[in-house]
Amino acid sequence: MSAFPGVDFLDFDSLLNDEERLARGTARQFVDEQVLPIIEKCNRDAKFPMELVPQLGELGFFGANLEGYGCAQMSNVAYGLVMQELERGDSGLRSFVSVQSALVMYPIYRYGSAEQKDKWVPRLQSGKAIGCFGLTEPQFGSNPGGMLTRAVRRGDRYILNGEKMWITNGSIADVSVVWAKCEDERIRGFLVEKGAPGFTASDVHGKLSLRASVTSSLAMNNCEIPAQNVLAGVDGLESALSCLTQARYGIGWGVIGAAMACYNTALEYAKTRKQFQNKPIASHQLVQDKLVFMITEISKAQLLALQVGRLKDQDRLHHTHVSMLKMNNVWMAMETARKARDILGANGIVDDYCVMRHMNNLESVYTYEGTHDIHRLIIGERITGIPAYF
Repeated sequence: MSAFPGVDFLDFDSLLNDEERLARGTARQFVDEQVLPIIEKCNRDAKFPMELVPQLGELGFFGANLEGYGCAQMSNVAYGLVMQELERGDSGLRSFVSVQSALVMYPIYRYGSAEQKDKWVPRLQSGKAIGCFGLTEPQFGSNPGGMLTRAVRRGDRYILNGEKMWITNGSIADVSVVWAKCEDERIRGFLVEKGAPGFTASDVHGKLSLRASVTSSLAMNNCEIPAQNVLAGVDGLESALSCLTQARYGIGWGVIGAAMACYNTALEYAKTRKQFQNKPIASHQLVQDKLVFMITEISKAQLLALQVGRLKDQDRLHHTHVSMLKMNNVWMAMETARKARDILGANGIVDDYCVMRHMNNLESVYTYEGTHDIHRLIIGERITGIPAYF
């Protein structure tokens, strides 16, 4: 399998520094050599490639933009470029790394006690422990503040009752960051360790999207955890949402990789597939129109991601910037995948090509971690000052 050449119409690479190019190159080589040869079979078998986890840890991809505890201390732009390459491999793989990094390591790193950080962050960074993030519930997705999961203090323990749904890594996690309402109606975060009394995780089967990813439900039935497992620095729902901002940032970069994979596949196919007077279909106007749409939208998405990353590195980022990044770039990737499948014709639906797998995965990415419509409303509130969610 030949190395991926990249997609760069506007000399995007000239805007990157050496560290950023190195991080991308490392991730690109890993995806070319370790992910692409196995990912289609993983997708067919609905199996997450657990054998890649130690390598992801060794390469420093878990918590890559955090400092200390063995983390790589990459810039946020470098981290984003890593997410781009991982999702070029598969959205499920990038989701695994996003959850581990932004939704488990980050809340412990930012809101946890020194003991919690020392216990979990190095293990999560190395991949010796796996985590998941339990916020969404069967009845509450876009409105997480309505959650039904409850936590009650009983001496030196908390008792949790409730259910979480659509949880990446749920059944393979050693620690779950679970969000629950306490008796004072404040939402707090709890570290629920694997094997805790009253805690169970069950996998979701029959998925047509993110098949190479573990998706689970979490159930807490009088689940007992030590009071020391509370994330003491958490202050209500805003703390949970701050974690989602970190993850959405990675998504905004990641989906560029999925779009690049679809565009490159369609371009190469169009240049070799011949129809009508034995000419390649790339010579037809309508095919070129689709390819031009793809490269234009990918180029715009790259520049949007880079600017948001630079703002994040300068500590000037607003969460609505990430909403725009996630909203625009996932839409772009979906449209690119659809046009690529169109160019491939019947071949577009078989897994000899990556396009349909990416297209199906992106259907999930479009709605998870804030739906496309919710992010539009978040931006709308920012520019008008008027919330319009209800």
